[in-house]
Amino acid sequence: MKVQRITLDDVATLAGVTKMTVSRYLRTPEKVKPETAARIASVIAEVGYQPDPDNPAVSSQATPRIGVLIPSFNNQIFADVLAGIESVTTAHGYQTLVVNYDYDSQREEEQIATVLALNVKALLLTESVHTLRAEKYLKAAKIPVAEVMGLSSNPDRINVGFDNYRAGFDMTNMLLASGKKQIIYFGSMSDIRDEQRYAGYCQAMSEAGREVGRIAPNKVSSVMIGTGMMTLARQMYKEMDGILCTNDDLAVGVLQECIASGIKVPQEMAIAGFHGLEIGQIITPRLASVLTPRVEMGKVATEILIKKIKGLPTIEKVDLHYRLSLGETI
Repeated sequence: MKVQRITLDDVATLAGVTKMTVSRYLRTPEKVKPETAARIASVIAEVGYQPDPDNPAVSSQATPRIGVLIPSFNNQIFADVLAGIESVTTAHGYQTLVVNYDYDSQREEEQIATVLALNVKALLLTESVHTLRAEKYLKAAKIPVAEVMGLSSNPDRINVGFDNYRAGFDMTNMLLASGKKQIIYFGSMSDIRDEQRYAGYCQAMSEAGREVGRIAPNKVSSVMIGTGMMTLARQMYKEMDGILCTNDDLAVGVLQECIASGIKVPQEMAIAGFHGLEIGQIITPRLASVLTPRVEMGKVATEILIKKIKGLPTIEKVDLHYRLSLGETI
């Protein structure tokens, strides 16, 4: 018995829009209102609609594309990951389709559906935990999917990253080894990587018999936010003598506040950041940090994706590790 094909009219009816709107979405999604695009994408993913292969306006792509989802365009960390990705896609004749989801899991779900509807050859994600519906979309897509920035055990996924838990643990122990006693953790968005670093910090503090403390603003990290967090922490933790920040920009803000307040670094306050960003390496004193392989993660994950697209044998799990730098602030 012949299976009835889902048509463009069907998608339009289910999404409550015109056929022309669906067609426009498939050709130029940026020209469709975000809420309408999300609704169309959700319907497409739910019913498994595939554009007519004989219609070049909606399905033909001269250059194959790889979809990339990042949580923020305002973060140097992901700019470095993208640089690694595009160094590989350019060399192999692929384009990248990059979208942002603002650290919002519901938004990530919608963006996954949107990107998958555009017939990308593979997908690269910067999260390892997704909504149930997003997982459904990913499993139904039947294309290679990579997750970067951390280590995960998700089945059938390429994974390239480093151990955030262990990095938080090791850097906390470095702060403790310098003689500091009341070390406070400065978080940002409380995403999975932030939580893993905090868990590593807590383990190290527990093993040393020290009390933990945390400031978590649930905001994208920045130098200005780091300065404000330092002001708050000084009120909350009077004996604070060390700080571990989940990002270097927070740590730079902390350092600026210390300098402005006459707090000697590292004698009176030790400061450590995360990721080894350029801003932390060019300031004085030079920031202690966990140095992470961001460009390399993008490169390696994309190389693996392209091999998977081509049906070539390849490794699928890669731990690129990290390094600790004492800088001049511990």
